[in-house]
Amino acid sequence: MKTLTELATPLLKLMPSPVPRRQERLRGQHAFADGIKYVMPVNSDDSPVLMAAFPINKRAAAAALPGSEMRPFSLGGKGLLVVTVVNYKSTDIGKYIEYSLAIAITHGNRPAPPILPLIFQKTFKLGQFVVDLPVSSEVSVKGGKGIWGMPKHQANLDFVVTDTSVSAQYDKDGQLGCYIEIERPEPLGLPLKLAASNYCVFRNMLWKSDIYFEATGDIALGSQAKARLILGDAPGVEPLKNLHVESKPVFTAWLPQAHGVLDDHYEAWFLTAPTQLEAVALRGGDMMDSVVNLGQGQEWLAPPDRSRIPGTADPGTGTFPASGGAQ
Repeated sequence: MKTLTELATPLLKLMPSPVPRRQERLRGQHAFADGIKYVMPVNSDDSPVLMAAFPINKRAAAAALPGSEMRPFSLGGKGLLVVTVVNYKSTDIGKYIEYSLAIAITHGNRPAPPILPLIFQKTFKLGQFVVDLPVSSEVSVKGGKGIWGMPKHQANLDFVVTDTSVSAQYDKDGQLGCYIEIERPEPLGLPLKLAASNYCVFRNMLWKSDIYFEATGDIALGSQAKARLILGDAPGVEPLKNLHVESKPVFTAWLPQAHGVLDDHYEAWFLTAPTQLEAVALRGGDMMDSVVNLGQGQEWLAPPDRSRIPGTADPGTGTFPASGGAQ
């Protein structure tokens, strides 16, 4: 692994920044979108990121995708559930945690071949369909949902880092939403420049937004990746329980200090179906009334109750069975 890292690092350093030039041209400009003040670009600094991906049943994943233009990304005949938790420490709207639970997808009118979308991301429009996206603060809901169409809602969140693990828990109205814990990968210090497309549903429309991260991170693949995922009973995670999430992660990643830019350009399409009845029945997310009365509060709810997670009375003391640990 060390030899591979030594070979990859110089090449990764040569990769251009994924941030579009338009965002650099806008640097220092001011925006006042839906009453929220932004200084362009919409960025974040020194934000730790936890990531893990787990195999899921591809047919079940396809059934969970609304509309007819998204298809599960295929890896070894399986789909992928991608868990990403970002501890945003410095943004225009204050500090907050964002807890993303998403299905890896390609967007288009034809299925994409396996593997190739990882190499030709733009060609196959590789991205993730965000099923659930709890955040710490009200203003993050107001901006994320009202401007970018993301399925944000305020919940009880935490983000705990120890010498050996990184974990995050999400509770909603006294119920467990999700618990994710990864064993910290071997320190590799890989220079990473990542672009990700998020597909979300809001107002019976499909919304695409793009975020760009630059960081130095540690990644574990295959048998080296160890994680524990527990899905609770909160309504937001209910669709994930039908995906047959496997216990062994495909990869885990730990980015101690990521720098991100959320593109202010986004796209939206109608969700369509063959008949009017089927269109009405689509799982099209919340409606406009869910954001109309939101304010700009930056206060967090109380931390989640870790006592309901075995092995976490003391943060970071969970164990990682050889099989992984999704439950």
